[in-house]
Amino acid sequence: MRAAAIFGLGCSPKNLKAFQTDETIDWRVGVPSATDQLDIILLFGGDGTMHRQLSQLVKLKLPVLIVPVGSGNDFARALGIRGVRDSLAAWQRFCGEQNNVRAIDLGVITPVSLEDAGMARATDEPPRYFCSVAGIGLDAEVSCLANKLPRWLRRHGGYALTLAPTIFRFAPFPTKIMTADDAGIWVVRSNQPTILAAFANTSVYGGGMKIAPHAQMDDGHLDVCVIGGIDPFKLACMFPTVYFGRHLRLPEVGYFQAARLRVETEAPLEIYADGEYVCRTPAEIGVHGGALKMLTL
Repeated sequence: MRAAAIFGLGCSPKNLKAFQTDETIDWRVGVPSATDQLDIILLFGGDGTMHRQLSQLVKLKLPVLIVPVGSGNDFARALGIRGVRDSLAAWQRFCGEQNNVRAIDLGVITPVSLEDAGMARATDEPPRYFCSVAGIGLDAEVSCLANKLPRWLRRHGGYALTLAPTIFRFAPFPTKIMTADDAGIWVVRSNQPTILAAFANTSVYGGGMKIAPHAQMDDGHLDVCVIGGIDPFKLACMFPTVYFGRHLRLPEVGYFQAARLRVETEAPLEIYADGEYVCRTPAEIGVHGGALKMLTL
């Protein structure tokens, strides 16, 4: 078998040694340019590392095993892989039976420009994939600030630490979210002052918060969670409930599914996905079904 290893920030070939017990496997380091001489890719890192490699991984169409050693590992958690030990178990199963490969969806973000006639057209920027959750508003603000923290602090609750003070200074912003029906006609699903809008391929983000508790990675849809204008104190009290998905009970929280949607804001706002900056609104967000093959336990 032939395998490639991709190392994220803070990782090195030392992380690979536990996976190299079989001397018959031919190992290569780095992102491969073609698939004709490889059978699998091991990616050592977290959500950011995964996010930055998605375009190439989709092109290669090879099975991927994530080894969660990054500062944020929500995507691995969504796959049921909570640590290096789980990755080793998935690796050993693949080496023996190769029956633990799962095809999953990816989200796709395409920046658009609004013309005078009110029609949105795609820009020249290429679409960007995301594996977990994309968001605007409070979510994007917190992701931006959390990325400035030291890696060790981000790994140990940095998102939650940044979120707490940000809640009390973040104001709702006018936002319109539309979904496309079967005929391709845009239908307004949310048009209100908004604190946060999350577009989820997986149920968790931000260190384990269940922002979209019903999200599935292989159903061809994104789960959309919209938090409207809400008193900052109430929002702060609501924050712990997100870890259990109980925020959906509040009247200020909207939740629906969509395969394709468009988000527009009164002023351009940053969109972050998998904790990384992608582009500014307006944008279309959709799903690439079965785009990636991932190893599971």
